[in-house]
Amino acid sequence: MSRRRQEPDSGAESLSSDEKEVAAGGAEGQGSAEEHPAGEDGFENSSSSSSEEESDAEESDGRRSDEEQEEKELLPHCDESGVNCPPPCEHCRNQNDQKEQVTPRRLSGGQYVVRLDAEGTYQCSLTGLIFEVTGAVKITYSLLSWSKYANLVEKPWIVGGPLFDVHCDSAPALTSIQFPHSLCLSDHGAGMAFRVLHVKGEGAAIEPSADYSASHVKWLVSSLSPVGPLIQSQEPVQYHGAVILYKVVDEHPSLSFRVYVATNNDSFIKDISRAVKHSNKKFVKIDKPPVCQKLLQKGKRYRLVCEPEAEITPEEIEFVDGSLLKLKSYIEVYLEKPDDFTLSLVELESDATVWKAKLRESDWIHYDQNKNEQKRSAVSVKKRKPALSILEEEELRSKKQKTGNTADGIETKILTDQQLMVIAKLFGRQWREIAIECLQMEMKDIEQIQATEEEVNMQKFLVLSKWRDREQSNGTAEALYRCLQEKASYEILQALEGFLARC
Repeated sequence: MSRRRQEPDSGAESLSSDEKEVAAGGAEGQGSAEEHPAGEDGFENSSSSSSEEESDAEESDGRRSDEEQEEKELLPHCDESGVNCPPPCEHCRNQNDQKEQVTPRRLSGGQYVVRLDAEGTYQCSLTGLIFEVTGAVKITYSLLSWSKYANLVEKPWIVGGPLFDVHCDSAPALTSIQFPHSLCLSDHGAGMAFRVLHVKGEGAAIEPSADYSASHVKWLVSSLSPVGPLIQSQEPVQYHGAVILYKVVDEHPSLSFRVYVATNNDSFIKDISRAVKHSNKKFVKIDKPPVCQKLLQKGKRYRLVCEPEAEITPEEIEFVDGSLLKLKSYIEVYLEKPDDFTLSLVELESDATVWKAKLRESDWIHYDQNKNEQKRSAVSVKKRKPALSILEEEELRSKKQKTGNTADGIETKILTDQQLMVIAKLFGRQWREIAIECLQMEMKDIEQIQATEEEVNMQKFLVLSKWRDREQSNGTAEALYRCLQEKASYEILQALEGFLARC
């Protein structure tokens, strides 16, 4: 790939202090489990090579389709070949010598694995990462959230692209990694300094980049733990942006949407997906081209416009890269009548349209309440059910709580006590954290259970039982799988898949 060489003295006045380690972390390399969380927030993993290979072979088609749908949400800027890359940009000269494309296999907990058979340079078709290797290797990697490491990113440095945790079974053979970035370099690349944040234990180091291009930042591998690109710029930073839409799913005839304006950064977009998933409301993602046609610039103000008119809150926003923020900002759009409408994101200073989409009732009317996927029968397409019908449906649902519910004519059984005990015994030491984060349990409820029950497996069982009672007719293996799929171990997910197969 033809690249513009990183100027060694670019931004040099502040580098002498920045390039030292922010804090003396743990030893470099593949050390403690804290140094390589498999995925996000240190969930339980099965990272031995044998269990990884087993998990590759045994993942079900249903689970794979769920993960592919998530990839579709997380990677909104793929080209025709499926490669994750910046969109065509009139300002960027996107040099792209052809790399050999590799498609990774997915493991539990959001991990990917590729096996490279020989020396060469390879690009991941899902994440855009580029690996340079000197021989046959197996590389395992996962996308992380920048917000978890926000305290390690100090001014004048800002986030330049997604954060990854990468590991290799033969570390010396992995010589360099190129990370995709979300910036438009235009003609200002010479005024920018690229570095990488290399997380080590509880601290981090800001390390030099070897090179950069219109789409990637190259780093020579020193040791393997979370790494992502940083940038320092003497001029306003311009981003390739994305607008992501979610609609609230409820019984009301009115329409309510969340509109997220983000940098085209997979870590940022994954945070948005997670925030929506863990909201107390149900959402369906609206599939519209997300990539902004004009660049977003930090500090500029933008307005979301709806035609016909709708209630929009806030009326305008000042754009900032929210990668480091735990809470992601969004714009709420409310329409009282369910008519077709058009949304446009407009830059206030120039009145230029940055992004535009036409939304129609067909974009969201077909859905399954449990999965937020397009799965509703054409017979039931009605804008609103009569009040009596809703009451009758609630009564029917109440009768089915002990035997299970039906969806598309197939009975979905509620998890039994015996099945919950199987799952309880598979949980490790982090079961409380997973219960709070994934099952929305309260710490006070867990403490109350622990005060009345000494045996740990029974404590886990009672927490799961409390979740099942709360979910009522939705206390199924499928629902529990969806709640736990990002954090639980492969063994737990495999057990739930087994329960589903017997339904």
